[in-house]
Amino acid sequence: MSTTTQAPRSRSPFGRPKKDDGPKARFSQLLPYLFEHKKILGVVIALSVLSAGASLAQPLLVSQVISVVQKGEMLGALVWLLVGLVVVSGLLSGFQHYLLQRTGTSVVLSARRQLVRRMLRLPISEFDTRRTGDLVSRVGSDTTLLYAVITQGLVDAVGGALVFVGALIAMLVIDPLLLGLTVLVIAVSVVTVVSLSGRVRVASRKQQEKVGDLAASVERAISAVRTVRASNATEREIAAVEKDAEGAWAMGISVAKISALVVPIAGIALQVSFLVVLGVGGFRVASGAITISSLVAFILFLFMMIMPLGQAFGAINSVNQALGALGRIQEIISLPSENEFDAAIEPAAPVRTDAAISFENVQFTYPDSTIEEDAPKDLTVLHGVSFEAPRGQRTALVGPSGAGKSTILALIERFYDPREGVVRLGGIDIRGLDRHDLRAQIGYVEQDAPVLAGSLRDNLTLGAPDATDEQCIQVLHDVNLTEVLERNELGLAAPVGEDGIMLSGGERQRLAIARTLLAAPPILLLDESTSSLDGLNEQLLREAIDAVAENRTLIVIAHRLSTVVDSDQIIVLDHGRVVGTGTHSELVKSTPLYKDLAKHQLLV
Repeated sequence: MSTTTQAPRSRSPFGRPKKDDGPKARFSQLLPYLFEHKKILGVVIALSVLSAGASLAQPLLVSQVISVVQKGEMLGALVWLLVGLVVVSGLLSGFQHYLLQRTGTSVVLSARRQLVRRMLRLPISEFDTRRTGDLVSRVGSDTTLLYAVITQGLVDAVGGALVFVGALIAMLVIDPLLLGLTVLVIAVSVVTVVSLSGRVRVASRKQQEKVGDLAASVERAISAVRTVRASNATEREIAAVEKDAEGAWAMGISVAKISALVVPIAGIALQVSFLVVLGVGGFRVASGAITISSLVAFILFLFMMIMPLGQAFGAINSVNQALGALGRIQEIISLPSENEFDAAIEPAAPVRTDAAISFENVQFTYPDSTIEEDAPKDLTVLHGVSFEAPRGQRTALVGPSGAGKSTILALIERFYDPREGVVRLGGIDIRGLDRHDLRAQIGYVEQDAPVLAGSLRDNLTLGAPDATDEQCIQVLHDVNLTEVLERNELGLAAPVGEDGIMLSGGERQRLAIARTLLAAPPILLLDESTSSLDGLNEQLLREAIDAVAENRTLIVIAHRLSTVVDSDQIIVLDHGRVVGTGTHSELVKSTPLYKDLAKHQLLV
C-alpha cells in the first residue's frame, strides 16, 4: 500500500449541544418570514389605513346626524354618506381578510420549504438521535402556528393602531376628563396582558414539544404495527400513545388557562370603560359640560379604541404562541448541513494508486450526539483500518456482527468522516470531493434497504430519473422481479405500499438492488444484499450482479461466506480491526477467525 502523510485529526462538527430548557426564538427571527411577502403586506396595511379612516369618520357623521335631527333639519346626503362609509369599510375589510389569509398560508409554505430543505440536508448523525415523528411535527403543526401571526392580529393591528390613535385624539378633543378615566382602565389591562405574554410563549413551546412527542409515538406504533400485533402489545402501545396524547393535552390546557386570562381582558376593559363613560358622561351632559351628540360620538370612539386594543391583545397572544413554535423550527434551521464545514477541511494530498477505494489508518468513533448521556463514551468502532479495493475487482468484507463492516461503507459514502486517517477514491481524499459528485460514482444497497411509498417506477428511477421504461423492465427481469411486474395490470405504475408492504421481504431486497443496478455507477457497495433471499433467487441475483459488475468495483458485506468465496479479495474484520486479507483459500490457512467462520458454514 502507498504511504502518505496522515490527514489532520478532525472531530465531527455535527455534535449537538447539551439540551437546555428548550429552543427559544426572538421576534426578530419572525420578521424575515413577513418581509418575504412585504408587497402584499404593504397592500394590506394600505387597506388598513383606508379602513381606519372610514371607521373614524363614522362617529363624526353620527354626531352630525344627531345634531341635525335635534335641530329638526333634513338629513339629506348625510345618511347616504354614512351608509357609503359602512359599505366601503366592509368591502375593504373583506378584501383585507382575503389577503391576510393568503399571506398567512404563504408564510407557512415558506417556513415548510426552508425547514424541509434544511432537514433533508442534515448530517446523518442528527437522524441517528432525533425521532422521525418529532421532525414531522415541526414541519406540520409547528409551522401552522405561523399562520395565526398573520391572520389573528399582527398585521391588522397596524390599521388598528391608527384607529386607536385617531379615536384617542378625537376623544381628547371631545372631553379630556372622560378620556383620562378611560385610559386609566385600559392601562391596567395592558399591564396585565404584557405580564402574561411571556408565560404564553413558554407554555406554547412546551405544548409543541409534547405534540412532537405524540407524533413520534404514533409514527413508532404505526411503522411497527405488525410486530406490535404479533407480540400482543397493542394495548401497551395504545397506553404509551395515550400517555403522550395526555401530555400534549395537559400543556394545551396550560396554554388555554393563560389565554383565558388574556382574552377576556379586552372585554372587561370595554365594559368597565363603557360604564364609567356612561355614568360620568351622563352626569356631564346633565351639567351642560358636553352635549348628548358629543357623548354619543365619544362612546362610539370608545368602542373603536377598544376594538384595536383587543386586536393587539390577540396579536400578542398569537405571536407568543408562534414564537414558541418558531423556536423549534429555528432549532433545525440553525443546524449545520452535512457539507457546511467542508470548506474548512484540509484533505490529504492525492496519491497515485490503482485502487478504486483505499483506507489508510482509519479510526472512527460515532459523534457524541449519537451517544446517550449515560452510555460509555469510548465507542470507537474502527481502529487503524487500512486496506485497498482494487479497481474493477470484487472485495468482500466479512467478520462477526459489530466488527465495523457497515461503518466502512458509511464512511465511503461520507455519511460520516473518520476521526483519524484517510479514505480515498482513486487516490483522492474523499473529503476533498463534492459530496454529490462522490455519491454519483457509488451505488449503495443498505442492509435493510428501504422501499419508498409509490410505484415500482418511482423506486427504480430514484437514482436514475432519466431511465426509460424498457430499461426499468430489463433490470426487473435481471433481478427476477418479472412476476411482480406482471401481477398488476398497472405494470411499472403498480403501487408498492407504505415501506413496500405489498412486496415480500426478498422482493423488497431485490427491488432495492435493481434500483442501484439501474443507476450503474462505477462502484457498488452491497451490505448483506442477499440476506433475505432463498437459494434460487440468490443465485439469479448473483448472476445479475456478475453481469453488471463487469469492469466495476464491488465492495460486498456478507455473513454467508458462500456468497463471497469467489471474490478477488476478502478482508476479515474483528472488533474494528483488519485481521486478515486474501482469497478464500489463503485465509483458511492464514486467519483463524476466517477458518472458524468457514468451518461453521461447512466451507472447509
